[in-house]
Amino acid sequence: MMRSLRNIALALTMLLGATGGAHAQEQMLPVPTVTIYPGDTIRQSMLKERGFPPNYRARSAVIDSSVALVGKMARRTLLPGEPIPFNAVDDPRLVTRGVATQLVFHEGGLTITAMGAPLQSGSLGEQIRVRNMDTGRIVLGTVQADGRIRIGG
Repeated sequence: MMRSLRNIALALTMLLGATGGAHAQEQMLPVPTVTIYPGDTIRQSMLKERGFPPNYRARSAVIDSSVALVGKMARRTLLPGEPIPFNAVDDPRLVTRGVATQLVFHEGGLTITAMGAPLQSGSLGEQIRVRNMDTGRIVLGTVQADGRIRIGG
């Protein structure tokens, strides 16, 4: 009788120890709390942390920090409770293809502005092609934080 109680106690200790160890090694990853659609900007209130097996991230390229997600734009539909792959988010687009925006050339004390039609969408700091609406010429410019495009030197 005493021997069987000792065996049961040993079995319970091993079982609880194994479960506690596996639970402690669980990796926390950010997941959406709501469906996030393409083009939506991700906010902190849309995310929560969820536990995954320790080797989960090694098997798939997913984002492991909610800080890296906040302010990004969804490139595809993100489902609640599912980890977010690196290629499913992008920097928000400040310039949209075909939507007129201001071109700015600034050198020394001279500033010239014109309107342009971007030939591609762009994020902050990206170099994109833009058609000058006055001349029809295509120029390269860099997207600025205010949505304007800086061209030239």
